[in-house]
Amino acid sequence: MTQTLPVSGGAAARTTYARIAGTGSYLPPRRLSNQDLASQLAQDGVETSDDWIVGRTGIRFRHFADEGMTSSDMGVQAARHALEAAGCQAADIDLIICATSTPDMVFPSTACLIQHKLGVAGCAAFDVQAVCSGFVYALSVADSMIRSGAARKALIVGAEVFSRLLDFKDRTTCVLFGDGAGAVVLEASDQPGILASRLHADGRHADILCTPGAIVGGQVLGDPFLKMQGQAVFKLAISVMDSVTSEVLAAAGCDASTVDWLVPHQANIRIMQTAARKLAMTMDQLIVTVDQHGNTSAASIPLALDHAIRQGRIQRGQRLLLEGMGGGFTWGAVLVDY
Repeated sequence: MTQTLPVSGGAAARTTYARIAGTGSYLPPRRLSNQDLASQLAQDGVETSDDWIVGRTGIRFRHFADEGMTSSDMGVQAARHALEAAGCQAADIDLIICATSTPDMVFPSTACLIQHKLGVAGCAAFDVQAVCSGFVYALSVADSMIRSGAARKALIVGAEVFSRLLDFKDRTTCVLFGDGAGAVVLEASDQPGILASRLHADGRHADILCTPGAIVGGQVLGDPFLKMQGQAVFKLAISVMDSVTSEVLAAAGCDASTVDWLVPHQANIRIMQTAARKLAMTMDQLIVTVDQHGNTSAASIPLALDHAIRQGRIQRGQRLLLEGMGGGFTWGAVLVDY
């Protein structure tokens, strides 16, 4: 039932919600199997195998962008698919948020570049940087802006070219990540869509997952490659995902039994399966694309969401729990009636 708020004169104002109107995604054409990657790494004396990668992560394939392809290039393709699915034009959008840790340039924002490539101008456009939690963060920000009346139709994009942050002499990280983009059109509605969201960060854990380099005086200062303490990330991810999902369900006044699908950040199949078990959900309710895409950071949740929708698995009227965690350390969850 739609909630109402009393206003002067005895009238009532309808509560504005944000609902998902359409989704889209894009993967660069270059697809590498574990064996392809292992053969490539062997040329530099780095040993790995399909069994080693699958056993630790569940990853079998990933996509890498070709030289010259940027986050905005992939983001705009995903955005166009989402706009088409939502039945609207780019000119209808009054807010663009891009979640990325691999922007095209220091500035302007990747969101501004996506806006330009869509052939529109004037609406607010900015980036959100929360690494693998970025899409959840961006979705929550857009939800708040729509609920407040600051926007009516928002485009949220997660786009990453993580392959350019990888040290291909470090098999503990270079086998994990891939490139891609996903997008969602969020629109104002009088029917509930996003039910609740919760976001967190703890900078004390910044060093367990980071890319510590910086541009100073025209040169890279520090290390420009991704660094990760795998066991520390794994343990923290399990803990914070459990707490934030409980928190967001409580905020919405429901329990896990009402959730039809868990759409987590696609980082590691063991983390994802543990999250599903803690919610007493079956593995059939877990959306998994990590085997095909690897970890695409801020793009992983919208990529997984779009693929499941286009496969006909996720359908209108179902309840979704989106959850992500990433460097920062950041984490968050969003409960959605789709």
